[in-house]
Amino acid sequence: MRRKIPFFITTFVGIFMTAKFFLKISLVEAVANEIEQWCVIIVAFAIMLGIANIFRLNLLAIVRRKPDWQYKVILLLAFLLTAISGFTVFAMKGDIFGKNVFTFIFYNAYFPLGSTMYGLLAFYIASAAFRAFRAKNIESALMLSSAILVMLGRVPIGMAISNIFPKLANWVMIVPNSAGQRGIIMGATIGVIAVGLKIILGIERSYLRGE
Repeated sequence: MRRKIPFFITTFVGIFMTAKFFLKISLVEAVANEIEQWCVIIVAFAIMLGIANIFRLNLLAIVRRKPDWQYKVILLLAFLLTAISGFTVFAMKGDIFGKNVFTFIFYNAYFPLGSTMYGLLAFYIASAAFRAFRAKNIESALMLSSAILVMLGRVPIGMAISNIFPKLANWVMIVPNSAGQRGIIMGATIGVIAVGLKIILGIERSYLRGE
């Protein structure tokens, strides 16, 4: 039963949500809207469960003095301070102390950390591009040449060399790039539809512990 009930719920929800999109039947729409409300409630409980799990794992690491346990203390303190200040602002409708603390944390901690992550991501992208842009065959040579054209068309030195580079860069971004993106989106959409049908029909049961 513990495998049949989740399978029945998944099939029931999938059929009604798909039928709501294609059929304009009041009963189907009412059931689908009710399912959406229940999904919101389940997501809220899942978030609370995730928060509790974060506290449990980090507290165990702190108590057992595992490697880098000091950072876990900072994590929990920052989480509690941010949550308390945010709830204070919400409950007291713009409390000055809570608002000041929440704004300070956002602009002086969260915002710089996000900028740092994007900065590190730029280095990873540059490293991946260096490994990928090697003219080993025709496909990689085409990718390398298009990347050079786009970079030359986007920087001032390319415009200083010739006005042709910005036009070529725009053409590459509008024509081949857009065509490739559409192909990727169409392929991903077909894949999502296929996986959804397999789950609804019971062919794909990986969510049932690999059955």
